[in-house]
Amino acid sequence: MNSKNTICLWYDGAALEAATFYAKTFPDSAVGKVYHAPGDYPDGQQGNVLTVEFTVMGIPCLGLNGGPMFKHSEAFSFQVATDDQAETDRLWNAVIDNGGSASDCGWCKDKWGLSWQITPRALVAAISDADPAAAKRAFDAMMTMSKIDIATIEAARRG
Repeated sequence: MNSKNTICLWYDGAALEAATFYAKTFPDSAVGKVYHAPGDYPDGQQGNVLTVEFTVMGIPCLGLNGGPMFKHSEAFSFQVATDDQAETDRLWNAVIDNGGSASDCGWCKDKWGLSWQITPRALVAAISDADPAAAKRAFDAMMTMSKIDIATIEAARRG
């Protein structure tokens, strides 16, 4: 890794599987070096995949197969800005259909417990509208959604 700052994400033996999924799902993402344990460790054996270097949309990450003691939480998430409904649907469905789960307001969780915000740029524009009433209508509409529906957000914004 050449980056001075890298996000380290803990997995229970599935770092390579997760990195591979992210690389095939999100643009500007790739799996880099895979490191195998040179000896036995508390949650693995010599030769097991220990860490995986990867990028998610250009962000350097390290997947650590550290075992089950530390879980992902909503306190950390990737926020993915989408340009249209097709991109929103594709990314949302990829996460959900690969064993993930839906949440509220554009949030979803992948099968490894990592949270994702699939956020259309149109939503950000709508809830930051200079007209406070338009922004509130869009915000209220968002609060009723799982996956964000851009047409509904834009309709709410217009009133």
